[in-house]
Amino acid sequence: MIMKLIKYLPIAIFATALVSCEDFLDKEPPSYVVPEDYYQTEDQLQAVCNKFYPDVLPSHGGWSYGTFGTDNNTDNQAGLSADGKYATGQWLVGLNNDNWAWTNIRNINYSINTILGHYRNGAITGAEQNIRHYIGELYFFRAFCYFDMLQKWGDLPIIKEALPDDNAILTAACVRMPRNEVARFILNDLDSARVCMTNMDSRKNRLSPDVATLMKSRVALFEASWLKYFKGTPFVPNGEGWPGATKDYNANYEYPTGSIDNEINYFYQVAAECAEEVADKYVGSLTQNNGTVPQAESDADNPYFSMFGSTDMSGFPDVLLWRAYNKGLGITNNVEVAVTRGNYAIGPTRSMIESFVMKDGKPIYASHDGFAYSDETIAAVRQNADPRLTIFLKEPGQINLFKNMDDGAGDQGVTIEPNPSILRGDGEWGYSTGYALRKGGTFDRALTAGNGGYVGSITFRATEALLNYMEAEYELTHALSGKILEYWRAIRTAAGFSGDAVDPQVTIDATDIAQEKLDWGSYSAGTQLTDKVLYNIRRERRCELMAEGLRWMDLIRWRALDQMINEPYHVEGIHLWGTPMESWDFGGTFTDDGSVSANVSSRDLSEYLRPYEKNMTGNNVFRDGYVWHMAHYLQPLPIRQFLLTASDSHSVDLSPLYQNPYWPTTADMPAER
Repeated sequence: MIMKLIKYLPIAIFATALVSCEDFLDKEPPSYVVPEDYYQTEDQLQAVCNKFYPDVLPSHGGWSYGTFGTDNNTDNQAGLSADGKYATGQWLVGLNNDNWAWTNIRNINYSINTILGHYRNGAITGAEQNIRHYIGELYFFRAFCYFDMLQKWGDLPIIKEALPDDNAILTAACVRMPRNEVARFILNDLDSARVCMTNMDSRKNRLSPDVATLMKSRVALFEASWLKYFKGTPFVPNGEGWPGATKDYNANYEYPTGSIDNEINYFYQVAAECAEEVADKYVGSLTQNNGTVPQAESDADNPYFSMFGSTDMSGFPDVLLWRAYNKGLGITNNVEVAVTRGNYAIGPTRSMIESFVMKDGKPIYASHDGFAYSDETIAAVRQNADPRLTIFLKEPGQINLFKNMDDGAGDQGVTIEPNPSILRGDGEWGYSTGYALRKGGTFDRALTAGNGGYVGSITFRATEALLNYMEAEYELTHALSGKILEYWRAIRTAAGFSGDAVDPQVTIDATDIAQEKLDWGSYSAGTQLTDKVLYNIRRERRCELMAEGLRWMDLIRWRALDQMINEPYHVEGIHLWGTPMESWDFGGTFTDDGSVSANVSSRDLSEYLRPYEKNMTGNNVFRDGYVWHMAHYLQPLPIRQFLLTASDSHSVDLSPLYQNPYWPTTADMPAER
């Protein structure tokens, strides 16, 4: 069995611990990593892996900090404060950068190296299948961490051997490999995970081969898209001005497939194949949306709605991995409380709302005959809308919670949805855009007691595989080939569409991309798409995955932000002015004079609420909207890392590292472009 494992894991099997200087690659594992002689039983391996689940994978930690809040600061969702990356001069190169963090990767590699040493010597007791599974989990965790780093930094060091505590050797190891090589390394780790893991947990609280395969499709799709849309720029290997070419170790780099175009096709092909492998298993069992929002305990359940807000998600076939919480053990979150309020002031934007088509399958500007769009009230927005929007967009007057509770635990939920608190500037009660979602809610008042909610958290679900396949296959063929239509119709059917609206061609034919300018996904490289099929594949993805934490990943891989370099973007919410909502009771008086005391944006700017354009004085850097800088697609390497690795300890140019495109190598300086 040892020889079989080595045979199937020719690259990953020899990957070993990361150790290095100071912040970059720390010299020793952290205190929680136990001595080497610990890793000798199946139970000990499980305990090691258990530690990485909350440390590595995304999950709820309160609505605004968990899965359902991580689309904040995109065109999907907006909080009370804007992100400095959408302004000029606000994002500066740091001496340090907490995101340049290798702790998890180092800890995982330490565990892998130690466990494999014992495994080769036959020194681990327990069921062979389970031992292999836990080894596979560690490879998955490393892949997940590396993918997170890839999105932030692009080119990265790849360490495949144990390094001695020698500064010269450690510094030499601090070389940044081309980003596509990093992506290939991640895919290799995921292959290792797929070979080792089994479906050992019927509750789906542990990783599985299907999760690893879905993750592989995600990584491959990301890298294929990045290489395609950034081709010829400094953001890809051998692109004009690529900083990697300034270092001897990358100066003569050649793509493994011979060219960037071949490399793009390679990654799209991997994405399509892996996505199809998962999609075919689940396409016939996607959880169905019946379009209803329960308003009493006696109302029939809506499985699609409940899938996102259940305390036990094991019964939903298309949920591949979820995190369970347990109030008795003190492992809780505050999701239910947030859902009954304004989502901790992270609200969907006008752009997100208007991206949804109507119930007839047509965009909002193309629907008629009883399906015409209106946003004069929130109730009107929900009427005849995409069934997903209908069930997840909250409307004043709806019931948020069932039952009365008087157990002394401190119920913090809001029973009846109020008019949105757009005048409040606090995260507990404010409504940043006027819109709020109930995705992740349950209506169960017991979950709002004393911040003790324990709604589960979906980490991976199979529908993403269908969406990944649709995009990758279309990018490869530029036709509705293969299983694109089959999967697309399955998603539409599960979403609650019926009749002609299930057919995506209805949406495609009615689309006018020129009217989709609020959707950043309608752009790549500063220009709106002309391909209506590709745009609607992106649209379907956006709507299906709303508030699930994947929007930023999609936007950067599509290069969907350049347009804001020349044309500022205005984040908007509800249609406040000139509608009945103007006269609603919001718990205070409007001040819309543009002063520092203003609590709503002026009607002279827009009829729509602009959460970042209330104060129009000079101290508000967002008063004229969002702007973009090319450098901001990647983060700047912290200057401390250059100094730590420089041969003379103070000359940045003498470091094996190089800065990301358009970022300077001087601390406290903004992007150059």
